[in-house]
Amino acid sequence: MFSFGRQLLWSAKSCLRAQQQPWQSAASRLFSTTQPVEGALYKMKTHSGAKKRWRSLGSGSSFKRGKAGHQHLNVSKPPGRKNRLSTTAYSNSAQTHKLKKLLLPYGSG
Repeated sequence: MFSFGRQLLWSAKSCLRAQQQPWQSAASRLFSTTQPVEGALYKMKTHSGAKKRWRSLGSGSSFKRGKAGHQHLNVSKPPGRKNRLSTTAYSNSAQTHKLKKLLLPYGSG
């Protein structure tokens, strides 16, 4: 008796032999009910590190984040440095362009 992984691999190989796309086989339809985009083999994922650190501003044209290094070991830091670390950092145009790709891989709408 074959394991399910071997059956899926065998099914994918037989689809390739028949010149079909692997997502058109019967075995792959067991996993998803949505129709895949033609030619797309995987879904783009939101970058989890950027998702945790950055927040979009209201217009969606830039992003903001908190600065690192303000949570602990603050006794030895001068007050000016602690004040600087407590402020909000905003993205510049190059960062905004990259963050839109990382956080919104399929667009906002």
